Amino acid sequence: MDTKQLNKPELQIMKCLWEIDKGFLKDIVEQFPEPKPAYTTISTLLGRMCDKGYVGFEKLGRDKRYFPLLKKNVYSTAQIKSVINNFFNGSPTLFASYFTKNTDLSIEELKDLKGLLEEEIKSKKE
Repeated sequence: MDTKQLNKPELQIMKCLWEIDKGFLKDIVEQFPEPKPAYTTISTLLGRMCDKGYVGFEKLGRDKRYFPLLKKNVYSTAQIKSVINNFFNGSPTLFASYFTKNTDLSIEELKDLKGLLEEEIKSKKE
């Protein structure tokens, strides 16, 4: 499946579907903040996203119940890899350095990150 970057409306729809897992058009539109988009707009976008393989559906009578085919973790991993490749010369270390220096993390958050790194190092050694 192609995991190129979703445009803003597509990403909004995917976030709704990732949140609710399965839903009808009305369920998806209800997830949007006010002013809510038109049903026809979301329906058109869902049709395109089905064609692209991001969203699937099952027919229930005259209605369609939509569900995500593109998994959130697959998409987010691809986007992070893209950022690392495009802005940090493919170096996760440069990315991590930039992230820790430029995101105004608290001491507690930095300690949490340190703990996560130590756990990952331990698991890779085993």
